[in-house]
Amino acid sequence: MKLFHTADWHLGKLVQGVYMTEDQRYILQQFMQAIDEEKPDAIIIAGDLYDRSMPPVEAVNLLNDVFAEIVLDKKIPVLAVAGNHDSAGRLNFGSRLMRDSGLHIMGQFRKDQAPIVLTDQFGEVHFHLVPFAEPAAVRTILADDTIHSHQDAMQKIIEHITPTMDTTQRNVFIGHAFVTKYGHEEENTSDSERPLSIGGSDCVDASLFEQFNYTALGHLHKAHFVRNETIRYAGSPLKYSLSEHLHVKGYLIVELDETGLVTVEKRKLMPRRDLRVVEGLMDDLLKLTPSEDYVFVRLTDDTPVASPMERIRTVFPHALHIERKAVRQELSKEIQAIETEQVEDIDLFRAFYADLYSEQPNRETERLFTDMLQEILDEEREAVK
Repeated sequence: MKLFHTADWHLGKLVQGVYMTEDQRYILQQFMQAIDEEKPDAIIIAGDLYDRSMPPVEAVNLLNDVFAEIVLDKKIPVLAVAGNHDSAGRLNFGSRLMRDSGLHIMGQFRKDQAPIVLTDQFGEVHFHLVPFAEPAAVRTILADDTIHSHQDAMQKIIEHITPTMDTTQRNVFIGHAFVTKYGHEEENTSDSERPLSIGGSDCVDASLFEQFNYTALGHLHKAHFVRNETIRYAGSPLKYSLSEHLHVKGYLIVELDETGLVTVEKRKLMPRRDLRVVEGLMDDLLKLTPSEDYVFVRLTDDTPVASPMERIRTVFPHALHIERKAVRQELSKEIQAIETEQVEDIDLFRAFYADLYSEQPNRETERLFTDMLQEILDEEREAVK
């Protein structure tokens, strides 16, 4: 079975105040052409279809057009889950009605969710769709008070799936999470990836997914595998922040053979306008060949430059941001100094508790504190949405 694995479309995205909808339409047209050429058996979208829970109308219309063309015109099934940027309820609306047409969207995690079964010449492939869900929500749905972190939640979800999983068939997991090699905190691959929770409690151990023939992940914007080559992030199809300017964007072609062995090939997508960094003296930059790309400009001039954006846009009309490199370096030093002195929330709590009771809090007390803090952050995140 041939699958296209993509994720993190972030339709409706704003980058430095610029709506990316037309750039997204352009890149998705390339994606549609690739579908015509490669003729996959199914399309996987591993979360963050939209950039926010209430996307602009243009973004909704674009997704509607793309889904209609893939599912109704090309007759290719789409398997999608909600990400942390999406509104789970909105994506979930009408999902049962759309299922018969081949559009399988899982917006909200459900205890009774059965796998989606597709067939090829070798038999069945079972797809387990697991949307992003806060640990508190999973704790309620599974009625399991031991769930306190994203690791706990994912472990319990998989333990819930595996007893009824048909291991005689090929199994594919589709999810949206911050998966790392050993479940320890690692650096994000993009500034536009919203943290899932406080500290390192949003990390999930890749070993949880080793029983699946392939794991299609979303959330991290750089395409890469985790622990082994069957557990993969497809990355986003476009660059959405300065931290992504060196990423190579595209999608993955995944093929499962008769025994479930997987081969993966990455295919590039070429943007309408690249997002890149240009650096140098203002006078030198003004002599460069004009470009329509989105650029972040780093000026190396020692002294301030008058009307820098107005001048740079005579060469780069879509320049997004401009800064002096010397100022940036000084700010970086100040930030590093602050970070070295920063105290974790749990350390502050321990010091406060010891001052009150002349002893350190036990593990259960610390757990109650982190649960309470997480609930406050979750409420703040929902309020922002």
